[in-house]
Amino acid sequence: MNTAITDDERIARAELSSLAEPGDKLLGTLVQANGAAKAMTLIRAGRLPHDAGLPVTPDARRAMSRWHAALANVPPRGEVLRALDGRFRLVCPGDAEWPGGLDGLGDAAPAALWVTGNSDLRFSCLRSVAVTGARAATAYGSYLASELSAPLAARGWAVVSGGSFGVDAAAHRGALGAGGVTIAVVAGGLDVPYPAAHDGLYGAIAAQGALVSEAPPGVPVSRLRFQARNRIIAALATGTVVVEASTRGGAMTAARHARDLGRPVMAVPGPVTSELSAGCNDLIRSGHAVLVTSASDVIDTLTATSCPAG
Repeated sequence: MNTAITDDERIARAELSSLAEPGDKLLGTLVQANGAAKAMTLIRAGRLPHDAGLPVTPDARRAMSRWHAALANVPPRGEVLRALDGRFRLVCPGDAEWPGGLDGLGDAAPAALWVTGNSDLRFSCLRSVAVTGARAATAYGSYLASELSAPLAARGWAVVSGGSFGVDAAAHRGALGAGGVTIAVVAGGLDVPYPAAHDGLYGAIAAQGALVSEAPPGVPVSRLRFQARNRIIAALATGTVVVEASTRGGAMTAARHARDLGRPVMAVPGPVTSELSAGCNDLIRSGHAVLVTSASDVIDTLTATSCPAG
């Protein structure tokens, strides 16, 4: 059950989104033990008392030094308040819009999410599917991503993906074309569209769904943020479908996170001669993914497991 969040706690979570590296479990432990406002007070003081909820170890001391140094990245309080009053909303644990599936990430859960768009994030995630794959997708991968996503969206399933080129873009466009809801989890601030060529696509997603980031406005993308956002894609959705992927890359990371969360992982098989299908074929061969070839296969798998993310 959600409980009301105080203004001080909300501001502190906004500040933490500027200070934290995504997925920092030590920082997550500190926040879980103390709340965000007290955690920020401790970080500003640069000290780690024995009752802070973290063991006072060399790793924890180094982490505190790192967080204290990162205070330089936190904008002044007035700027934080203006950001909270602008075109983006900050969704925090305790808010009615907070998707419960994120809680499965434990101490690696984001402190908060910056969101824009017309859809309620939690409600959309109650029936949602992550569709992800290669950025350098082949025509086969892009076609299948769209052909899977359109009927899923038409049947009331929100399509979650990462807003990138290739499979992600095809999945979003398939859902949009069917008049359904789609959610893009992006790696940088919502006011810094990346890739820039997707500015129009992001506008359409916001009009018909939601754009989500754990990075505050103004923060550019980074390699770490690209990798870390895959855990959010997996946690928001009730299951993950890998359409086309090599044995390395973000789609395989999303599949691993989904598996760790106990959510269904599905994969579309591809040609054995294609390196971009090697990841999907390996997931199926190893038993780590259910073979799917249609939206009906996906829905059958999800309804059989009944794993709500909201």
